[in-house]
Amino acid sequence: MSAPLTLHEALVSVRRRFSEAGIDTAATDARVLIAGLLGLSMTDLVVDDQRSVTEEEGDLIEAVVQRRLNREPVHRILGKREFYGLDLALSPATLEPRPDTEILVEGLLPYLQAMVAAKGTARFMDMGTGTGAIALALLRECPGTAALATDISEQALETAERNAALHGLDGRFHTLHSNWFEAVQARFDMIVSNPPYITSRVVGELEPEVRLFDPMAALDGGADGLDAYRAIAEGASAHLEADGIVGLEIGFDQKDSVSALFLSHGFMLLEAKCDHGGQDRVLIFRPKS
Repeated sequence: MSAPLTLHEALVSVRRRFSEAGIDTAATDARVLIAGLLGLSMTDLVVDDQRSVTEEEGDLIEAVVQRRLNREPVHRILGKREFYGLDLALSPATLEPRPDTEILVEGLLPYLQAMVAAKGTARFMDMGTGTGAIALALLRECPGTAALATDISEQALETAERNAALHGLDGRFHTLHSNWFEAVQARFDMIVSNPPYITSRVVGELEPEVRLFDPMAALDGGADGLDAYRAIAEGASAHLEADGIVGLEIGFDQKDSVSALFLSHGFMLLEAKCDHGGQDRVLIFRPKS
C-alpha cells in the first residue's frame, strides 16, 4: 500500500491536473477547492502542508477535482461565495455574485446613507436579486433600511431568503415573485439591479463555466442586451419616490446606450463608475427635476 499523500502533494497534484486541462486559474482553484472542502484556511495550507491526507479526504478531493475538470466553477462546487464580506449560498437558479458587482454596492451606499440621515429610514428594491447579494450587502452596511427583493425564479428567492436568515437580515429583507415590475405596487427610495445584459448571440460563446452553470435567464439580455434596461426604465418612475435614484450594473460597452434609454424616460445620469479593470460598470440615475 502506498503512503498517503501530504497536503502539499495533494495540492501540487490537483494544480497540475487543472493546468494540464487548460484551466487558467489552476493554482488558485486548487487552493480554494481544497481549503474549502477540508475546512482549512489559506494559512493552514502552508503551515500544515506536511500533514497526511486521509483516505476519506482523498476521495472527497478526487470527486470535486472531476467536477472542476468538467468546468463546474469552484464556488458552485463549494456551494457558496463571498460577496462584500458575506458568505452567500448559491443555487442553480442564481448567478455567482462577482467582485465587479461590489462596485454597485459601493456606489450606492453614500446615497442610501444620506437618505437615512435625512429621513430616518429608506426602503429600496433589488430587482432580479438572485442570491440577494446586493440587497443584503446594502442592508448590512446601512442600518435603518429595508429591502424588497424580486426575481422571476422562486428557487432564487428561496436562496436569497436563506442567505438573509443566515446573516440575521431577514427582518428587513422581503421577497416578491415578479417579472420586473409586474407584481410590484409600492414606491421606493432606490431601485437597484444587476440585470441580464449579454446579447443573445454572444451567450453561446461564453466560457463553459458561465454558459453551462449560470442560469440563462440571468445572462441573456435579448438581441441588443437592453431588454431588462427597457423594462426598468419604463417602470421605474411609477415606483420611485420623487427624490429617489436608480442604480444599475451594465456591460462594459453599454454606458451610452443605457444612459440614452433612461434619458428618454425622464432620468438624468448622476454618476458612472468603472470596475476593477477600468471598464464602465455602474450607472446611477435620478429623475429630472
